[in-house]
Amino acid sequence: MSKIISCLALSWFLLSDSAQAQSGRTYTIGFLAGLNAPYPAPGPNVGAFRQGLRDLGYVEGKNITIEYRWGEGKLERMPELAAELVRNKVDVIVTQGMPAVLAAKKATSTIPIVAANSDNLVEAGVVASLARPGGNVTGSTRIDADFSAKRLELLKEVLPKLSRVAVFSHGALGGDQEELQESRTAARDLGIQLQSLQIQEPNDFPNAFSEMIKRHADALIIITSSFTSAHRIQLIELAAKNRLPTVCGQALWSEAGCAVSYGPNLTELYRRAAYLVDKILKGSKPADLPVERPRKYELIINLKTAKQIGLTIPPNVLARADKVIK
Repeated sequence: MSKIISCLALSWFLLSDSAQAQSGRTYTIGFLAGLNAPYPAPGPNVGAFRQGLRDLGYVEGKNITIEYRWGEGKLERMPELAAELVRNKVDVIVTQGMPAVLAAKKATSTIPIVAANSDNLVEAGVVASLARPGGNVTGSTRIDADFSAKRLELLKEVLPKLSRVAVFSHGALGGDQEELQESRTAARDLGIQLQSLQIQEPNDFPNAFSEMIKRHADALIIITSSFTSAHRIQLIELAAKNRLPTVCGQALWSEAGCAVSYGPNLTELYRRAAYLVDKILKGSKPADLPVERPRKYELIINLKTAKQIGLTIPPNVLARADKVIK
């Protein structure tokens, strides 16, 4: 009997020791983004992700470390940066933007990937379906196409005599074409002529704006992608120079000077990314974690830009805004 008790005690000790070792493990999270690093501050989205981790008990420098890789607007660097994270044997990769998730997916089929902010992952061939991703990728999709009609409706409220709208896109895989199709459908319903401009290089921006003015565009919708986000300041400045009202999809654009933005609340998506990372570190497989859709949306008005270009925002639109930048 004493031998049995001794064996049981030894087994308990070994299991307890193993559990303590596991709980004391430090995990490494790779963070891959195509944009510039938001120095000196972490930026609202990265900040929301880090806060989400803290809320779940993860402390940087204690039980997690985060390795950041920033493309600085040079999207061709994504494969190289993704490969670095794979070589460093991170436990999970969190991505920002479609180029990042595509590069990470190509770099590894075994390390879990959480897309914190992406377009249509199904259309891009990254996951089998939103409900059952089926591979090593899960996360959140902002699926802007669902909100394209709403943006046009807002624009029509701001400019009742609106008749021609230019739509600026990069043609990136995973979202742009879906948004364009949704915008065309909404434009027909509202009696608006849509002018689609797909631009591949920043050097083409001036000619694109000249074409918009030549065709008498009343306003400009800029479809969000890693490419357009990387050049958002230049695009907004060109729009202001040509006195074109702009409608965009994220708060980041409003802060850069876009007159009206409507779309998913990105900080909420990044908080949810922390939740998915926690599930994975605790043993869940990305293949079994459904890709999440946005839960919160926001309307932001930049009154400073509106005044600069002579645009009057109706009181009923201002009253519905989640935030007004003055």
